[in-house]
Amino acid sequence: MRKQERKTMQARGRRVARVRAKVKGTEQRPRLTVARSLRHISAQLIDDAAGKTLVSASDRDVKAAKGAKPAEVAREVGKEIAKRAIEKNIQYAVFDRRDKKYHGRVKAVADGAREGGLIF
Repeated sequence: MRKQERKTMQARGRRVARVRAKVKGTEQRPRLTVARSLRHISAQLIDDAAGKTLVSASDRDVKAAKGAKPAEVAREVGKEIAKRAIEKNIQYAVFDRRDKKYHGRVKAVADGAREGGLIF
């Protein structure tokens, strides 16, 4: 691993730790985590106390329109995770953006989850 890559990974780890120090998930108020890659986006509701994933949703689960923009697909993922959470009687959550900025697709997932009925 090159020196620059190592610095980048260390900086990413610091950003994740900074956010996670403030955000803890419980059974009544799980942590909504967003995982984003260049092609896909997924979200999970995690109970940190038990170390379990309660609900998950991905863009592979969502029926998006052909040629839909990535932010539109992310909003649908947010709505889907909210629907699945409400089916399991989960109404409240805390949002964990990890090392990403609250912008673009990450924000679209949060907005979709709010539209679906989750309360942050």
